[in-house]
Amino acid sequence: MKKVAIGSDHGGFDLKEQVKKELTKLGYEYVDFGCHSGESVDYPDVAFLVGECVATNENYLGIIIDGVGIGSGMTANKIPGVRCAVCWDMTSVINSKDHNNANVLSIGGQVLGPGLAVQMVKKWLETDFSGGRHDRRVTKIMEIESRFIKR
Repeated sequence: MKKVAIGSDHGGFDLKEQVKKELTKLGYEYVDFGCHSGESVDYPDVAFLVGECVATNENYLGIIIDGVGIGSGMTANKIPGVRCAVCWDMTSVINSKDHNNANVLSIGGQVLGPGLAVQMVKKWLETDFSGGRHDRRVTKIMEIESRFIKR
C-alpha cells in the first residue's frame, strides 16, 4: 500500500482535513506536511515538502491543496522526479494517472466542493498508469527534466 504525503496552505486547509478523513477510511497512511490551521502560510513551502517527500520516497504519492491548485502545482513540478497534475474534474484526474503517471495531485480548496474533491482524490489513488505508448511519453518528460538538473 502506498503512502500519501499531503499538505495545504490556508486556502486548502479545510479541504485537506476532509481528504485526510477519506484517506483514513480508505486505509492509506499519510504524513501531513501542514499547514495545521487556517492561519496564512506560503504555499511554496508546503508544496516543496510534499514534492520532496514524493521525489525521495518511491512508495509515496502526494496531494497538495491550495486555493486553486496552480501555485502548488508549479512549485512541486520544480522538484526533479515530481510529475504534479493540477486537476479540477474527474477526466483530468483519471488522465493524470492513466496517461501521465502523475505522482502528485494538486487541487484547489476554493474551487472544488468537498464532495467532488474527495471523489477526485479517491479516483486518483485507485487509477493505475496504463503504460504502453504512454510510457514512452512519460520517459520523454523525465528525459527533458534531466537536461536541466544541475550537477
